[in-house]
Amino acid sequence: MAVDTAASADIRGALARLRRSTGLPVAFGGLVEFGRPRMRISELNGTATDSLSRLAVTAGNGLGGKAVALARPCAVTDYSVSRQITHEYDAAVAAEGLRSVLAVPVVVRRRVRGVLYGALRTAQPLGDRTLTAAVEAARDVEQSLVVRDEVQGLLEAARPEPARLETAPAGRGSAWEQVREAHATLRALAPRISDPALRAELLDACGLLTEGPGLNDVQLSPRELDVLACVAAGSTNAVAAERLGLRAETVKGYLRSAMRKLGTHTRGETVVAARRAGLLP
Repeated sequence: MAVDTAASADIRGALARLRRSTGLPVAFGGLVEFGRPRMRISELNGTATDSLSRLAVTAGNGLGGKAVALARPCAVTDYSVSRQITHEYDAAVAAEGLRSVLAVPVVVRRRVRGVLYGALRTAQPLGDRTLTAAVEAARDVEQSLVVRDEVQGLLEAARPEPARLETAPAGRGSAWEQVREAHATLRALAPRISDPALRAELLDACGLLTEGPGLNDVQLSPRELDVLACVAAGSTNAVAAERLGLRAETVKGYLRSAMRKLGTHTRGETVVAARRAGLLP
């Protein structure tokens, strides 16, 4: 089964943040397998053994399986004797010496996509502060997964069908309009992403929808491209401002700057010039 390396990296980063923010000695987690009612533990942080590595946890079984089935955080004070969970995974948990454990599901559009665990090697209650930190770590992963899902969906929707492109006039037709709308949506989404690596990944995806500027072509700033992408998709200045989280006057300023660089005088001319330069689809 293919491994979602980007999502696994999100889980790995969240586990590191969870340990830093709570002081928990152990954190681990993994993703729910696509099309199967189980998650597999793939990321370990602070563990002393490999007993949990690659462990497949079925929905409903154990603490993590309970979190998957209920789609809500679960915790036990002493794993091996708890009556709140089933005990299919006691041997792996005991081999790592874990007692108090919490499990927080990563939920995207009402579907559990993964689980983050935090644990102590002593039997003592895990307080509200620890649970809150674990939930926040899971929310970070959820945000990243939502963005990646949206990017993938937009790219798939924008991918022109060969038959449609062969019959459509150059630069026209519904296929290219889908490409342009997807490009504008992706660029509008990028500035709202706090994770620099994820933001760069999304902008790289935007680049797949354009030819890219030549060596001697005009270089526009990211915000100028954001504005032009919205204009190219048919947005007014007011709508572009709302999509980009800017003031209408700021949008006008970026548009005027782009016009100067491209040597154009109208919105339509500017969009055409940007397309010819390979800056817009």
